[in-house]
Amino acid sequence: MSDKPSVLFVCVHNAGRSQMAAGWLSHLAADAVEVRSAGSAPAGSVNPAAVEAMREVGIDITGAQPKILTAEAVEASDVVITMGCGDACPFFPGKRYLDWDLDDPAGQGVEAVRPIRDEIRRRIEALIAEFGVTPAR
Repeated sequence: MSDKPSVLFVCVHNAGRSQMAAGWLSHLAADAVEVRSAGSAPAGSVNPAAVEAMREVGIDITGAQPKILTAEAVEASDVVITMGCGDACPFFPGKRYLDWDLDDPAGQGVEAVRPIRDEIRRRIEALIAEFGVTPAR
């Protein structure tokens, strides 16, 4: 078991919001937080508009692959942040659950994805402040 906090980001396709959130947290918290992401019905690949929006801010998520949500991933995480996956996320007592109501970038161009990306960053910065981690800039 690690003594650092672990966060699981969950959205339906694990192709946009959750991948951007994982990218932001990995970038801003470096090795201070374990980062996972998954989806209840994963897509075949990460949304190209999400990849481009993150590239614009210097974060490369091109190697990310959508993954299926498992009970093991939830159980291994301290904080589970859902982004529109509804009741698909298994519940384990003792975990902290947050639901971030964010627009779905699926089918959107990069112009529509940028504000979602920026809102995710704001929420990630608040989350790592709660953990007592100094964000990278």
